[in-house]
Amino acid sequence: MTPFEVRPHERRALGWSLLYVFAVLSAYYVLRPIRDEMGVHGGVENLPWLFTGTLLGMLAINPLFAALVRRMPRERFIAWSYRFFAGNLALFLIVFHLADPAQDVWLGRAFFIWLSVFNLFVVSVFWALMVDVFDAEQGKRLFGFLAAGATVGAIAGSTLTASLVHQVAPTNLFIASILLLEVAVFAARKLSFRNQTGAQNPIGGGVLAGISHTLRSPYLLGVCLFIVLFTVTSTFLYFQQATIARDYFADRGSRTAFFAQVDLLVNVLTLAVQLFFTAHILRKLGVALTLGILPLFTLLGFAALAAAPVIAVVVAFQVLRRAANFALARPTRELLFTVLSREDKYKAKSFIDTVVYRAGDQVGSWSYLLLSSFGLGIAGVAVAAVPLSAAWLAISLWLGRRQAKMAPAEQF
Repeated sequence: MTPFEVRPHERRALGWSLLYVFAVLSAYYVLRPIRDEMGVHGGVENLPWLFTGTLLGMLAINPLFAALVRRMPRERFIAWSYRFFAGNLALFLIVFHLADPAQDVWLGRAFFIWLSVFNLFVVSVFWALMVDVFDAEQGKRLFGFLAAGATVGAIAGSTLTASLVHQVAPTNLFIASILLLEVAVFAARKLSFRNQTGAQNPIGGGVLAGISHTLRSPYLLGVCLFIVLFTVTSTFLYFQQATIARDYFADRGSRTAFFAQVDLLVNVLTLAVQLFFTAHILRKLGVALTLGILPLFTLLGFAALAAAPVIAVVVAFQVLRRAANFALARPTRELLFTVLSREDKYKAKSFIDTVVYRAGDQVGSWSYLLLSSFGLGIAGVAVAAVPLSAAWLAISLWLGRRQAKMAPAEQF
């Protein structure tokens, strides 16, 4: 049995989708190591405030996106959104070149917030289009393949930054991301043109429909809880990695290279799983059990970290956990949205993927700071994360079973 079953009528749509996600993830991963280094340079103790700024940014941009979705067909609101971010990036490039060292620290903090908004938003828009173009049955076969395309893009972006960061100013790499965003716009246009179902019609509905629909749906509230528990545990691990990088690497170039190398390890491992195991696991285990793999792994990982709080375990846990997320949890999580209405696929999904996601970051970052103020180190925080991981596992299994019940009605 081949890892992916692609039917003849799906090939063109899948090809444009792969180019789209490759460009988006490449654009982000060129910038991610630069952002992480700027966050450390601005002070690890200030990271909770940067996460607060990110949440405020998400709250500001979400209604604007909902207004575009209400009035424009999907091809146009995707193009407007991505070109808006490309314009922001060009402005950052100019301002960084004009800034003095004192201004550079504050610009780095602003860029950290901006990229944290950019990342979730542009990826959420991609997956919203995917769950609009492909149904739940197709998603089980094809989303692992799309996730592999995302990983190849992430590897390309990480490799570019790791290779050039010592030869050119990191901010000059912004140009590559700007060009890649334009490739994403081109691919999205081609995909919308070839998949005309609802493509030329605005989604309609209210600007705040994403929020109101989420609050009224137990299923969507369950997705919110899944996201919050995922982000809280992710933030705990991210802060520990940032602290280690600050303590072990003296200069900014070495820290940027370290973050890029970690990203590269994550993406190489992720790609191997996506190419050979993701689709097979989804077909064999179904949504519920596949969705439960990451929280189960996280529970075990934090238990190991509590027993052996050393740098090797932190890095290994981070690499393995992120690979499990990208290879298994992310494509499976997207299947949860295939059973929703078109309006909810764009509006409720965008609200959950951006605002709720960053609200989880807030809970995680300030909780980490609170636990640290009580004198808890890596082991203590890991112990606190174990019951959270258990709760996350329970909600994952519940969501998977609900999705399985809702999917057949959606497909006929």
